Amino acid sequence: MATSQTPHASPYIVDESTEGVPSFEASGGDWSQIAEEAARLGEERIVVNMGPQHPSTHGVLRLMLEIDGETVTEARCGIGYLHTGIEKNMEYRTWVQGPTFCTRMDYLANMFQETAYCLAVEKLLGITDDIPERATVIRVMMMELQRVSSHLVCLATGGNELGATTIMTVGFTAREEILRIFELITGLRMNMAYVRPGGVAQDIPPGALDTVREAIPVIKDYIRQLGDLMLANPIYKGRTVGVGHLGLSGCMALGITGPVLRSAGLPYDVRKADPYCGYETYDFEVPTSTDADSYSRTVLRMEECYQSLRIVEQAADRLQAMGAGPVMVADKKIAWPAQLAIGSDGMGNSLDHIKEIMGTSMEALIHHFKLVTEGFRVPAGQVFQTVEHPRGELGVHLVSDGGTRPYRAHFRDPSFNNLQAVSLMCEGGQVADVVVAVAALDPVLGGVDR
Repeated sequence: MATSQTPHASPYIVDESTEGVPSFEASGGDWSQIAEEAARLGEERIVVNMGPQHPSTHGVLRLMLEIDGETVTEARCGIGYLHTGIEKNMEYRTWVQGPTFCTRMDYLANMFQETAYCLAVEKLLGITDDIPERATVIRVMMMELQRVSSHLVCLATGGNELGATTIMTVGFTAREEILRIFELITGLRMNMAYVRPGGVAQDIPPGALDTVREAIPVIKDYIRQLGDLMLANPIYKGRTVGVGHLGLSGCMALGITGPVLRSAGLPYDVRKADPYCGYETYDFEVPTSTDADSYSRTVLRMEECYQSLRIVEQAADRLQAMGAGPVMVADKKIAWPAQLAIGSDGMGNSLDHIKEIMGTSMEALIHHFKLVTEGFRVPAGQVFQTVEHPRGELGVHLVSDGGTRPYRAHFRDPSFNNLQAVSLMCEGGQVADVVVAVAALDPVLGGVDR
């Protein structure tokens, strides 16, 4: 069997010892190290690339597999194909521009990065207790809808990678219901930059809560269909039960969090362990399992979808009960002047705001200009904020030097940490099981490479 080629490797090297018969030789990247080790040990090894491409690697991930027949004897990850330099870019943008960048990291869980970042900025500003309750409840509702959306993509693509296209179509159809809600509330389906330091960009529009309530039973029905297609399916169970096993000790040693950790029996969830956004006031459960395999993670993600929809219903009831109110902190030195009143052209600030700054108050116009162009100053210091992301614990470390831009921004993305488990989950298994194990980890490479 020939070794796979890297993009820059010369495809044929003439080997004089075989009388000019062309043979394959791979070079570049990690290949030279692998070749040197094989030569030193004096053994023949077959090393193949899996990826980087969709869908079999669940993202732009390169897996370097050493195989013996169909058995994987060694597995390594190659990352960096989606590198965007988001964290470094944030050092050159104002604090309010930060959500526009971090929302694009894990592109299936935008709201979590935005909220974690804004909670950290609010801690540095000392305004955590000043955030309007309505804005906090909107954040919770949007995050939990996003959690369901993210889990649906995991289940749908995982099924598709096993050859079950119906699972993918059902999962993506269900997700579409949630994306419609996002588009109604934020104007965008993904990468919304809706959560801002001090609150949210704008209140939910009239009728949005009715739309949310109407969508919940529809989404639940699709999740039930996924359960029918997957959970008792002998083929699906044959591919996932006992596959990609990672016990509690392995999870703890590698810093694994999220559904993978909970499938090993530990009910760790940041929403319960270190509540934020008032999660301690919501009624929900943290499902766990002790099977620690790919099948149990499928079951857990489905159950988490139901729990998240339970939180969404409670948030919708609270928003309905409290009525209209502010969704941005009252301090005008921080509040971004973007309480939009969407016009017929789909754009525009509040007409009253424009009338004031353009025709009444020169001071308001100057303040608007400076806040938009320079941004507000954040007191010097550093902060670490965590939230429960669909893939595990998301951490945000921000450092301020007292200026209008972050001195340093760093994210502990759960996909990055969870990818360490690939070798433990795959080595000793079959090549076909690698796809199942990686799908059960549910890494999003935009967050890994950021």
